[in-house]
Amino acid sequence: MTAFTHRTATHTTATHRTGPGRTGRGLAAARRVLGALAAAGLLAVTAAVPSAEAAPGPRPAPEPKAPPEFVALDRIDPTIRQEMRYAGAHNFVGERIDGYRQPLCVLTRPAAEALHRAQRRLLARGYTLKVYDCYRPQRAVDHFVRWAKDLDDERMKREFYPLVAKSRLFLDGYIAEKSGHSRGSTVDVTVVRLPARPTRPWVPGEPQVECFRPQAERFPESSLDMGTGFDCFDTLSHTDDPRIDGARRANRDLLRGALAEQGFVNLPEEWWHFTFRPEPFPTTFFDFPVSRRSVAGH
Repeated sequence: MTAFTHRTATHTTATHRTGPGRTGRGLAAARRVLGALAAAGLLAVTAAVPSAEAAPGPRPAPEPKAPPEFVALDRIDPTIRQEMRYAGAHNFVGERIDGYRQPLCVLTRPAAEALHRAQRRLLARGYTLKVYDCYRPQRAVDHFVRWAKDLDDERMKREFYPLVAKSRLFLDGYIAEKSGHSRGSTVDVTVVRLPARPTRPWVPGEPQVECFRPQAERFPESSLDMGTGFDCFDTLSHTDDPRIDGARRANRDLLRGALAEQGFVNLPEEWWHFTFRPEPFPTTFFDFPVSRRSVAGH
């Protein structure tokens, strides 16, 4: 191509010196060359490349934000400890759950303020609250549903549902397609004695221990002994299971009593699960991600 261009440039210069007849024949030759290039597809390639301005790609839809009634819990009470299990891999699925961008407790403001009142009373008695989960996006619930339908994935079975067949998780009510957490006023919570010991990091692949084993044998996570670990899919997790007695019964009653005074109602099947009443959004299931950006400025 370089040699051809050089020869064409030389011919054009000579034509310019010798007069109009040569010029006409030179233009005709140039047209024939351009025609040949177009026929070979060399010119069409350049013409077919669209500019970025002419054909912009579709822009991703902006992430939904929380309504102004939602707030990060640590804006209301930074003393409440947070161990957000679904923002990491130490949970019954074994991986970070969709929608948890940051390990952050987000709640409706009335629920957060009620937790703050309960916390003040517990601090005076030498205890602190610790939350495991708060607002839960619908996309996280959908993640749970997909996982429950995959009967081959039982990587966390021994710790979280050792006695329950995974095929029964829907039938027994452990997994559902909607969760009260998505309405923003439900919290999974426990009580820790002060001074609170930090929870050591969970190591993926470490040996699992059944969630209903004695507290000294289970994963050490600093909570008072409630008889089971958090998210234990077992009837021992029922708040009033008669097999839970002594100090473990007293610890459950301490948690339930402290929250009931502030308007929280316990789910009988889960000692850790409480919903503030009246709920600001009793019929709305939100799907904004768990992050500070979702509640920025609230």
